[in-house]
Amino acid sequence: MKATVEPQEGNKVKLSITIDSDEFEQQIDAAFKRIAREVRIPGFRPGKAPRKLLEARIGTEAARGEALEHAIPEYYAEAVQEHDVDVIASPDIDVTAGQEEGDVSFDAVVEVRPVVTVGGYESLRVTIESPEVSDDEIDERIDRLRESFGTLEDVERPAQTGDSVTIDIAGARDGEDIDGLVAEDYLYEVGSGTVVPELDEQLAAAKVGDTITFTADHPDPDEDPVDFTVSVKSIKEKVLPEADDEFAAEASEFETIAELRADLANRMGMVKKVQSQMQLQQKTAEALAALVDLEPPEALVNQEVSQRIEDLAMRLQAQGMGLEQYLATTGQDQEAFVGELKETAGQGVLVDLALRAVVTAESIEIDDDELEAEYAAVAERVGQTTAKVRKQLERNGQVSAVRSDLSKRKALEWLIEQVELVDEEGNVIDRASLEVEPPSSDDADEGVTEEDDE
Repeated sequence: MKATVEPQEGNKVKLSITIDSDEFEQQIDAAFKRIAREVRIPGFRPGKAPRKLLEARIGTEAARGEALEHAIPEYYAEAVQEHDVDVIASPDIDVTAGQEEGDVSFDAVVEVRPVVTVGGYESLRVTIESPEVSDDEIDERIDRLRESFGTLEDVERPAQTGDSVTIDIAGARDGEDIDGLVAEDYLYEVGSGTVVPELDEQLAAAKVGDTITFTADHPDPDEDPVDFTVSVKSIKEKVLPEADDEFAAEASEFETIAELRADLANRMGMVKKVQSQMQLQQKTAEALAALVDLEPPEALVNQEVSQRIEDLAMRLQAQGMGLEQYLATTGQDQEAFVGELKETAGQGVLVDLALRAVVTAESIEIDDDELEAEYAAVAERVGQTTAKVRKQLERNGQVSAVRSDLSKRKALEWLIEQVELVDEEGNVIDRASLEVEPPSSDDADEGVTEEDDE
């Protein structure tokens, strides 16, 4: 077999492949053997009729046609592998010679993965949220904790937003009470909007002993308006404990508010660092993709969409749910769902192309030790031996794909170390501040109780 590759317009190449008649004769002979298993010749068991007899009965045209149909995809795949053509779609094949006799020739025009350049990737600037925990963030967390320990106390003033009022409420239409809209001694938080918006408006500035009447739309939009009568019986405000040592001892395992704040700062800091690391990776990939001056090829986008749908379907299946059921449960329209997937898949394709460009530009390679480590990691995830994983990948011709994925991962890690990292205020972020320190042995011991020891 001889094959040549010629670039074409539209990010395509043409593979011109020729198989001499002697080589193709083996394919014709194999075709006759397959035909022999399907036809019935008196005196011969299926598959045992000699070729000359079959030629006399059905001629060579049928066998040659069957050989062409069967062998051309194999020759095409061999040529793609031989010339390392990175195809991304199915080929358009045109047999140009050999349909009846002689050497066989065919052309295969196929779309290939575009090769892009990404100028300026060495000086990317990435903005992420600061990994530092501010005093305001700690104050907010403590205030939420204080809210849970708040108490309601009677006040002798008009109601305000945030107060809890005890009311008798009755919703009626034409003088008849409506089920579900009548309650006595109902504790209601002003401003919560859990009944009708007009109730909050009417209760603002109301005093104990006031009776309020108003008309409002029914909570169910299909129902007619409702006449409400509301009697205010008490007004209470939530009183929060002071953020002091006494509060810290009651609300936590710490004796002082300083210790509580320090613990919150540590816990919140670890979360923010992990979030910042994820942001750094995502924002770096996005910034790199923005350097690609190319629309993502539809073939690659469709492949990415199919892969994401397949991955989602597998995760849903593990939970006993189908994709249609998932869409119905989440209230998503299938067309809109696929459209959103296409948008994110397009971004993923650009990231992939850009990372490949960085791999080439920086001559990033994967050595055998790194490849072996990946085999071991895959083996651990799937519960197989490293040797078995390696053998399967080699047999399926996936080793080059694994190397490619590792090189892109390595390129992204290199980029993350190169980008200028700033927070939303433009302040430079020290990468060391993103590192999460492992818990000390003392911290681990603090989490062990007597019950755990038992």
